[in-house]
Amino acid sequence: MNDNTCPAPEPFGAMIGNIIFLTVLFFLTLISRFIFAPLMPILSHDLGLTHSQAGAIFLISACGNFIGAITSGIFSSKINHRGTLILSTGGVGIIMWVFIWISSVWAVRMCVLFLGIVAGFNLPSNVATITAIVRRQDWGKALAVQQQAPPLSTLLGPLVVVMFVSWFSWRTPFMALGSLALIAALAFMNYDRVGNFPGAAPRPSAIKALIRRKSIWTMVILFTLAIGGQIGVYTMLPLYLVAEHGLSTETTNMLIGLSRISGLFMTFFAGWMTDRLGEKRTIALVLFISGIATMLLGLLSGRWLTILIFLQPALITCYFPSGFAALSRVVQPNMRSLASGLVPPTAFLFGGGLLPAALGYMGQSFTFGLGITLFGMIICLGSTLVFTLTLLEKMDEGC
Repeated sequence: MNDNTCPAPEPFGAMIGNIIFLTVLFFLTLISRFIFAPLMPILSHDLGLTHSQAGAIFLISACGNFIGAITSGIFSSKINHRGTLILSTGGVGIIMWVFIWISSVWAVRMCVLFLGIVAGFNLPSNVATITAIVRRQDWGKALAVQQQAPPLSTLLGPLVVVMFVSWFSWRTPFMALGSLALIAALAFMNYDRVGNFPGAAPRPSAIKALIRRKSIWTMVILFTLAIGGQIGVYTMLPLYLVAEHGLSTETTNMLIGLSRISGLFMTFFAGWMTDRLGEKRTIALVLFISGIATMLLGLLSGRWLTILIFLQPALITCYFPSGFAALSRVVQPNMRSLASGLVPPTAFLFGGGLLPAALGYMGQSFTFGLGITLFGMIICLGSTLVFTLTLLEKMDEGC
């Protein structure tokens, strides 16, 4: 039964334990999808995938994520955000175990589709819960903690692959991560302190009111640029470094994994910047500098390329605390979960799905480096759109 009592927002320090628990759940749904990037050179060899087919795997996953996110309100309105988070994490665990037995390209495609769907349930309920239990003035810090999940998943993904594949097969990481997801879902079932309030069902009238807001579509573009710079580039970076720069798979995964360590610290710096400079100025600055770094990532080689492998993800990670804080201010609190279920998944469909497919095409027809450079130019140009955003000044707290 739904509990319609909205939680009273509290200071960041009082909610830190709950925020960390929610971050763990978010992390497990992310790494389950991001693990395919460091595994892709191995999967391409074993399954005979072309560069374009490899990129299409990420597009299918992004489509599933989009479907899951835009329909998550149906579940959260019935079983509350807490129940939706349990469903998402548990579903990820089950599907990860299915990967142990698959051996065909079509089976991989079907599994990543359903994996994307159940993983997509997580983010709308996660953001709605955090912004409901934490005071408005502490959103930057709270969302900075939650946004540890993406860089942590891209950090540990390659390292997990190096560790397990060196000793076992490429199927072992799926077994390990699936088990962790199932354990986390069971633990959250016995943790009833957060998320016991319903989300907004995706009613046609609510969706119509949401998509009429110009700022919603501006946020879609900004998130597309940021997700493309963080996840879209990340997914094809192993193939780029192996195919065009002659690095070994082990060296590539080690480099990419270690390069994500800085993201764990930069999100806190970005949260501090958001609380001090405001959402708009932080977003504009971060995206413009990240666009330059992305361009150079596609242009340089040797020692300078290694530097950019570390610098580019550190910069683009800084977008997300300010991005989610801005997204929570373009709508009133009762629309947050609906906005979170529309904007990031739509952006992921383009930045985390179509972009890898496009980079795969560029790698097959031209070069990966050219595709990455062109996208960096787009990020620089798109950063100016932030100044067209309209952020609400008078808002209710809570959910």
